[in-house]
Parts: sequence; C-alpha cells; structure tokens
Amino acid sequence: MALAQWTNAMEWLAAAATDPRSCKNDWQRGTTGVHLLAAGRFWDVLIVPACLGLHAADILADLPRLEPGPALLDSRRQHIGFFLPPAPSSVWAGHDIRYLTRGGWIATPAPHCRWGDLRWICPPDGSGTLNTPEALELALHQAMHELARTHGIPHHHHAPHHGTVNGAVHGAQAPPPPTAAPHV
Repeated sequence: MALAQWTNAMEWLAAAATDPRSCKNDWQRGTTGVHLLAAGRFWDVLIVPACLGLHAADILADLPRLEPGPALLDSRRQHIGFFLPPAPSSVWAGHDIRYLTRGGWIATPAPHCRWGDLRWICPPDGSGTLNTPEALELALHQAMHELARTHGIPHHHHAPHHGTVNGAVHGAQAPPPPTAAPHV
C-alpha cells in the first residue's frame, strides 16, 4: 500500500471513530491498534461466516470491472465483515449473519494490518470504494452454491438475501441447488 493511499485509508477509517485524532495517532505510530468505529455514517457492514465470506471475497476480486471494497476478517469469531454503502432501510436475511448500520460498532485495525486475528483481506483503498450490495449478494450466492457442491452443505442453508424494510428483494436470485451426480 503506497504512503498516500495508506494515509487516505487511515483518514477515511478514522473519521468514523469517536476520537479520530487518537485513532490516527495510534495508526501513524505504526501500531495496528484496534479501534471501535461507528457504522451507518460512511458505511454499513455485513458480517457473514468466514467460510462463506472468504469464497465470496475471492469471487468479488475476480469480477471484471469491479473494484472490491473493504473486507475485514475476524479469525477468532470466524466472520468476515464486508463494508457497504450506508443504507439504514436495508435488510439482509440469512443464517448466521449480522448487518451493522447506524448505532452499530465494528472493531477495526489500522488499514495496513494484513496479519493477526483481526485483519483486512481487502483493505480500504482510501478512495471510499465500498462493496456494492448487488455484487456482494451475487458473490455470496455463487460462494454458497460452490460450498454446497464441494462440501455438501445442506440445501436449507442459503446465502444471505438483500432487501429493504418494505420487503422488496434486490439483486440476484439464489442458484438452484446442486443435483447429485448419477451413479454409474
């Protein structure tokens, strides 16, 4: 991460802290210092199980003409948080997921932190790039389909679905469940 990009990423993240100056000072000293940042102002965060999130992050990284947004791995809790545009009326439904918006908090390390229990698998780039809900939903569905095919995850575990408070669902439909290979 280039110095200017790192500085911009640090400024962008620290702006969501209750004390941005203290947060920036920690990170400028080279520490990975974990700080609680408020969701809902600059971004919301969709938290999914790590097994699903790691596959989805790979899919997002491989999509042409798409810059993936920040994704944070918490290896102790086995979850990944995808940073999305703030949408307080947004609803994500799925097994073992959480959606953080205004009033929610997320622990984050410095933007350069790529090691340890809490680390960026896709760090913020300093430009404000976020994951798009539609691309993330598509990646989660594809990741779930691949996990079901390769690891036999039961069909009743579906990828998270994105919608709004009024119940309208946006984005891609879930792929059909994998079919069993014929026995020869």
